[in-house]
Amino acid sequence: MQEILVEFDRATQRLGALQEAAYRLIDVASCIVETAGDRFVCRLLPKEGVGTGNPGEQGIRLRFIDLVTDENLREKVSVETDGVRNVIVALAFGALAEHEQQHSGPIRG
Repeated sequence: MQEILVEFDRATQRLGALQEAAYRLIDVASCIVETAGDRFVCRLLPKEGVGTGNPGEQGIRLRFIDLVTDENLREKVSVETDGVRNVIVALAFGALAEHEQQHSGPIRG
């Protein structure tokens, strides 16, 4: 198989999502992400002889695009739920601290 090119606009696509998607694709292809002007160019290099489930060039391209989409959604959800997550963590640590305070006896010296 030959190299597969997938391009993204740098103004709308985050590099981190491309790197995460590349990592998740590592079982069937290696990925090199380069910048070319206002574009990210992802060079997907299929791995030869990787099991019998190698999805072919079009399958690798589509899987990579799906993984990038998934990573973008994960980032969006993370940003949207960041405040709630911080409250939950604060409440959990607050409850833990209160529990420790109630169950630890006086310090004796």
